[in-house]
Parts: sequence; C-alpha cells; structure tokens
Amino acid sequence: MKKDYQKTLKACYLGFITQAIAANFAPLLFLKFHADYGISLGRIALISTAFYFTQLVVDVFCARFVDKIGYRKSVVASEITSVLGLVGLAFIPNLCANPFAGIIACVIMYAIGSGLIEVLCSPIVEACPFDHKESVMSLLHSFYCWGSLGVILLSSLFFTFFGIGSWRIMACVWALIPLYNIFNFATCPIEHLTEEGKSMTVGQLCRTPLFWASILLMVCAGASEMSMAQWASAYTEAALGFPKSVGDLVGPCMFAVTMGISRVFYGKYGEKIDLTRYMIGSGCLCLCCYLLASLSPSPIPGLIGCILCGFSVGIMWPGTISITSPRLPQGGTALFAFLAMAGDLGGAVGPSLVGAVTQQAGDNLQTGMVAGSIFPFILVISLVLLSRQASKAKTA
Repeated sequence: MKKDYQKTLKACYLGFITQAIAANFAPLLFLKFHADYGISLGRIALISTAFYFTQLVVDVFCARFVDKIGYRKSVVASEITSVLGLVGLAFIPNLCANPFAGIIACVIMYAIGSGLIEVLCSPIVEACPFDHKESVMSLLHSFYCWGSLGVILLSSLFFTFFGIGSWRIMACVWALIPLYNIFNFATCPIEHLTEEGKSMTVGQLCRTPLFWASILLMVCAGASEMSMAQWASAYTEAALGFPKSVGDLVGPCMFAVTMGISRVFYGKYGEKIDLTRYMIGSGCLCLCCYLLASLSPSPIPGLIGCILCGFSVGIMWPGTISITSPRLPQGGTALFAFLAMAGDLGGAVGPSLVGAVTQQAGDNLQTGMVAGSIFPFILVISLVLLSRQASKAKTA
C-alpha cells in the first residue's frame, strides 16, 4: 500500500498549532490569575520563564534520547502531555493549596509537549519524500503563526461573549486539538532521517564548523523574531502612542499575520527562489525594520516597521533548518534538537537585551529596539560568509 504522507504533514500542521496554543493561551490569562488567585505580577512572569526553560530542557533531552525511544512514541507523548497540561490548567490550580504551584505544574506539562513538537515535527517532515522540501518546511512553520493568531483572536472573542470567567472551558476546547492529533500521529507513516546507528554523535556535530555557524544563525533568528514579537504590544503603546487595545491588536496579531504570509509565500514559490539569497534579503529587511521602528520620529513609519518585521523574520527559523539539514545529512535528531535549543535561546536572550537596554535608557523602548537590530545584522553577515564559502567549495 502507498503510504499517505499527506496525513503525516497534516499531523505536523496540527502539532505546530498545538505548540501555538501552549505558547499563547496562558499569557492571555495572566491578569485573571493575578485577580483570582492573588498571585503577584512578579511571580506571574515566572510562568513564561517556566514554559521556555522547560522547552530548553526538552531540546537537550531530545538530542540524546529520542532516537532510542523512537519518533512515534515521542511525538504521541507530545500530544498526550499537551492535553494533560491544558485540561489540568482548568482544574488543578483550584485543587491545590497553592494555586500558583498548580499552574506551574500544568505549564511544565504542556511545555514538555511543546518542546517535543518543536524538535520532532521538522525532522519528521524532512524525512518524508516530498519535493521542494524548503517550501514544505516554510509552509509547515507558518501553521505556528496561524495558530498563534487563532488562539489570540478566538480566545478574545470567546471571552467577549462568555466572559473571562469561562476561561476553563476554553482551555478544554483548545485541548481537543492535541487530543485529536494523538490518533493522527499514532497512525500516520513516519520515516527516519538516518539509518539506525549512522547518525552523527553530539561530539561529531560539535567538531563541525557548519554546525556552529547554524547555531549562530538560529540564535539570531530566534532573537530577531522574539525581540520584536514580545515587545510589539508595548512598543506600539508606549513608543508610538497608540491605545492599549490597538497595541494588542496591531502589534502581536499583525506581526503574526505578516510572519505567516512570509512562510506561505516561500512555501508556494520557494522552488523558484534561492533560499540563501532570500534569507539575506529578509535579514536586510529585518534590519531596516528595526531601524525604522527605533529611529522614526513619526508613529506611522514606526508601526509599519513593526508590522513588516514579521514578514522579514518569517523565513529565518525554517530557512536555517532547510539550509543546514542537507549539508549535514547525518546530523539526525540531535541536529534538529540543538537548532531548536539555539532558537529558544535566542528567543530568551533577544527580548531580555531589548528590555535591559530600554531600562538603562530611561525606559526608552526605541533605544532598546536599536540594540535588537544587532541580531539581524549578525545573521546577514553570517549568511554572506556562508554563501561565499559554499561558492568556493563548488568552484574548487
């Protein structure tokens, strides 16, 4: 029987939507947690810290153990833990003497699922016999963008009609997606990137210069994306003077839309475009967007820079994977795990740098955005050097 790899692709699409739910649903409830459970805003901030730190730990775990456990068992476990975490979030905090501990436990549970999805879906798709894999990879990653947009808009719409007090119902509704996807991953065809025992070891990867170049690209990709994404709402409100409601809608939502459009665009036309050159162009556009957002004396150009930044960063994460994977074909799951870890590291370092510089500049967020422009700048320089090295290797 012919294997239905479209079912595999569908499962991975839903996997990325599940990851978007895990990353974006709880932050919508931060003020509700503060009001209902009396949790200080300082401790509320630890919820995001726990989520991303758990993902980093899972990335490291995957690098060493996923090949031994198996892709199918691991990716099914990702959906199960996502379901348990989301449903648990609706009930466990009320059952605990310390509601904050219950929230953190549930966040860690679905962060485990999110981390496994982040590491596994890309190599699962890469191992499928699709044509134009760079395009397929870009389209795959666009589902995180559409998932993020859907979570923000649909949850906000639900809260508008039924009240924020009904958030537990919404948590259970979102859990239906990974629940359904358990069956998809349990039955779809799953291939492996390399034959058993023939993947590069962690030590071999670390002795490969291209591996470290890819890690640098991934750190810059994660930082370029998240520095603007996480500060978009505050930036449009504080630096550009827009009302908070407009800041929330125009900032994170439009950023996610343009990032998704970028990934769909490359997914549709990628076979006609040189990926490295496209990434260099996107990096230059990203640098211009950061400078426009930080140096523009008028709010409208600054807002345009913020929105277009989403388009510019769209290709960076999936593009780095697509550049690296064929050049290190024996990298195996460890390669994808370390790339995911580097992206998460960039996603943690970038916003922190912007925030620290903003504070040092007397809460001037535009100055913080100038600091954030270092990441697309380094990415462009790295890609140019990598492209020149590849050209020399071809002519040698």
